[in-house]
Amino acid sequence: MTTNRGLITDSFKVVKKARNGVTREKRPPPPLSPQKEPESETVHEEELERLRQFDLNWRFGPCTGISRQQRWERAKLHGLSPPEEIRDLLLQTHPDHGYNRSLWSEYPL
Repeated sequence: MTTNRGLITDSFKVVKKARNGVTREKRPPPPLSPQKEPESETVHEEELERLRQFDLNWRFGPCTGISRQQRWERAKLHGLSPPEEIRDLLLQTHPDHGYNRSLWSEYPL
């Protein structure tokens, strides 16, 4: 019993070779112009990353159901020495409320 097995070349596109052995030279792609992010965006992302790391550090107690500011104050009250840098970030006025909400605030309790 013979099985109809297709050739591997049946599933690939046919590429024609250049005539008379002449090949075209490939040009390198044009250089990409580096697009710099505004410095404020980078600083904003770095600050949010530091706040996320604070959320993930269980040494300062659980962070679900409370704001970052409340968690920082509770940790200070219990003598857990939370970083002053986090408090300074939280006390700055930001139009973005993402600074005060914890990493887990979007998840239901």
